[in-house]
Amino acid sequence: MPVPRSAEFEAFVDSDGCRLRRALVARFGVDVGNEVTNDALAHAWSHWATVAVMSNRVGYLYRVGQSAARRYWRWRRGVVLAEVDDRGELDRYDDGLFDALGGLNHEQRVAVLLVHGYGYSYADVADVLGVSVAAVTNHVHRGLGSLRKKLGGGR
Repeated sequence: MPVPRSAEFEAFVDSDGCRLRRALVARFGVDVGNEVTNDALAHAWSHWATVAVMSNRVGYLYRVGQSAARRYWRWRRGVVLAEVDDRGELDRYDDGLFDALGGLNHEQRVAVLLVHGYGYSYADVADVLGVSVAAVTNHVHRGLGSLRKKLGGGR
């Protein structure tokens, strides 16, 4: 008996939806990243017969999210990576960290956040972004160098 479409889709969202959301929030900030993740998942649901057989579903939906972000970015507000009223756990980070991350170009910001913030492997990040592992290595290396300069870590 075949697996119902809804169960298969829900299993995909449970297993890979978080990866997609993290990548899109790292790229576009909290507000736009969450909106375009929902748009990308809605697209996946509507086209599930096609998306289900793809080898890199998260990478494809990341591109769908990038396209959807164009309509949200009409006014070109800056990227907001964290919105908190009660800083709680964020107190352990340097006050300038989120501003410094927001100042990186989007490739570097996404690569640094996914590798060092969420513990993804370079291969996983390359898969999500649709680039080579060498490109991810360069983005992480350059992004960390820029963060060190901005935060006074030297080198």
